[in-house]
Amino acid sequence: MEHMRKLWTIMLLAALTACSSGGGGGGGGGEVLPTAAVGEAAAPGQPKDVATGLSVPWAIAFLPGGDALVTERDTARLLRVGRSGQVTELGTIEGVRPDGEGGLMGVAVKDQQVFLYYTAEEDNRIVRYPFDGDRLGEPEVIVQDIPKGGIHNGGRLEFGPDGYLYATTGEVGDGELSQQRDSLGGKILRMTVDGAPAPGNPFGTLVYSYGHRNVQGLAWDEQGRLYASEFGANTWDEVNLIKPGANYGWPEVEGRGDDQRFVNPIVTWSTDEASPSGMAYANGSLWVGALRGTRLWQVPLDENGSAGRPVAHFDGRYGRIRAVTATTGGTLWIGTSNKDGRGSPRDGDDRILSFTASS
Repeated sequence: MEHMRKLWTIMLLAALTACSSGGGGGGGGGEVLPTAAVGEAAAPGQPKDVATGLSVPWAIAFLPGGDALVTERDTARLLRVGRSGQVTELGTIEGVRPDGEGGLMGVAVKDQQVFLYYTAEEDNRIVRYPFDGDRLGEPEVIVQDIPKGGIHNGGRLEFGPDGYLYATTGEVGDGELSQQRDSLGGKILRMTVDGAPAPGNPFGTLVYSYGHRNVQGLAWDEQGRLYASEFGANTWDEVNLIKPGANYGWPEVEGRGDDQRFVNPIVTWSTDEASPSGMAYANGSLWVGALRGTRLWQVPLDENGSAGRPVAHFDGRYGRIRAVTATTGGTLWIGTSNKDGRGSPRDGDDRILSFTASS
């Protein structure tokens, strides 16, 4: 009997050890990083409604005074949202042709200029507007002929710490475009404010990195390292640490491939846990909005840019989360996407919320 008790004890300890190590750290490794419960120490501040009654807010960009510009994908409206919640329509953007996952998407602001990424009749394009703080001037197309489709249009615009404009594009369902360096599909692009290739780009073109499926989030940490969130197909969603000229593997690899030709992600999730879209950096962590996963992921980073174990916040509370943007003071604004045909709208949707990011 004593022998049997010892045997059962050994078997129980082995099972517990296997459970505790099953998710691994933030490196993916072909394993699911488990959905972690929100710990008291890690919990961010309670979110507060900033604006309600919106329709698929896709991106948020802050103006110097603290107000924000917000795009609505399907209505093609550009909104100004004040810190007190006042919503002002700046206009409906001419030329936008919403279709499936396309429409009015990314927005970025620099030096009294507004940059927008949208789906037009024949392509996706990046357009620049002069902006006097109240009204948009005449548009100028700075990049065109980005492949468009019913799915995977990319669409994120962000200015990096180097002062250049970065844009994410999708492969519109044609994975081969991701590996073609002469195509703008399935890439991260880097450019001047005039739409020219930025100095130092690895191939002398707009292409900064390639082998992407559909990147919808960009963020830089305090050391200036660039991270991107990327939709997987059926198995693994990703966060990648982006290097100039690097190949991230799609469609040859989904998730971690351990193939020397491609760069492994630093985080992977199963697709039901994430479908990662907007992303921001604040207080030592990446904050990643999950569409299908209906939660906000916090990915802690160490001083080398490696990811710790992700923590899930607001699981199911607000539905699909697409837009995530940080202020300089560590406050995050997030936008829901429950009216996009794939969510379940609640009273007040779609909405923008704000909260203080935890460390």
